[in-house]
Amino acid sequence: MSTPRIAGAPISWGVCEVPGWGYQLDPAQVLREMREVGLAATEIGPEGFLPTAPAEMARVLADHDLSAVGGFAPVLLHDHEHDPVPGISPILDGFVASGAEVLVLAAATGSDGYDSRPELDEQSWKTLLHNLDRLADAAAERGIRAVVHPHVGTMIEQRDEVLRVLDGSAIPLCLDTGHLLIGGTDPVDLARQAPERVTHVHLKDVDDALASRVRSGELTYTDGVKAGMYRPLGGGDVDIAGVTAILQRHGFDGWYVLEQDTILTEAPSDEGPVRDVRASVEYLRSVL
Repeated sequence: MSTPRIAGAPISWGVCEVPGWGYQLDPAQVLREMREVGLAATEIGPEGFLPTAPAEMARVLADHDLSAVGGFAPVLLHDHEHDPVPGISPILDGFVASGAEVLVLAAATGSDGYDSRPELDEQSWKTLLHNLDRLADAAAERGIRAVVHPHVGTMIEQRDEVLRVLDGSAIPLCLDTGHLLIGGTDPVDLARQAPERVTHVHLKDVDDALASRVRSGELTYTDGVKAGMYRPLGGGDVDIAGVTAILQRHGFDGWYVLEQDTILTEAPSDEGPVRDVRASVEYLRSVL
């Protein structure tokens, strides 16, 4: 077994790229609290969370004794008239300068948010799969590993779409336990089916009763998050221990990134989101 590496992500503190998502905490507070709960690294977060200039980004992270894992990038992949490769070059510049390892790609719909998405025809699917491999190659040329992230409200959400990506491309997978479950894929089954494709993990726990209402369309994804669909690890219905046990047995040596998507309506009057992050860190260490 490899030694687990555990990182955090700003979304656990409610920091998100979606316009109007909610109250955004000061980055300095988020980074300080990450280190206080014992996290070694962070995903970079949305534009504006960290400085854009690579040297300044590296300095801010070093000031908080954190390293950069990489970051989440929603990219339009299915439009044959749009070339996504040039657009990731500035992102990769920042990753290289900050020592980040992983470009986490999501197949964006072309609209803001994650509450609706179009249907793709066969040609659009071929374009999407081809672009995934092109982006993986472009990232690899810079020493960065690109992974594809199945995500609610993107073009890769449901189980048949995840399997289509596994069959039709060579790009590694970001196994996100929460988004997979909400989209109808058992993350334990996927880890068991394709452990060799999993090189990056987002660990989320989910209240499946609320997730089922999102799957059925009764609630939007955003409303599900507001209602507390995401829970601290060990407090929901995802078999976190089962997923990590399978991956560890197969020599997984990537990052386990703790993510509990959160929406804040105002500045917390109490300890705030770090309370749940601390609980998740403690739970994950207990199962690892």
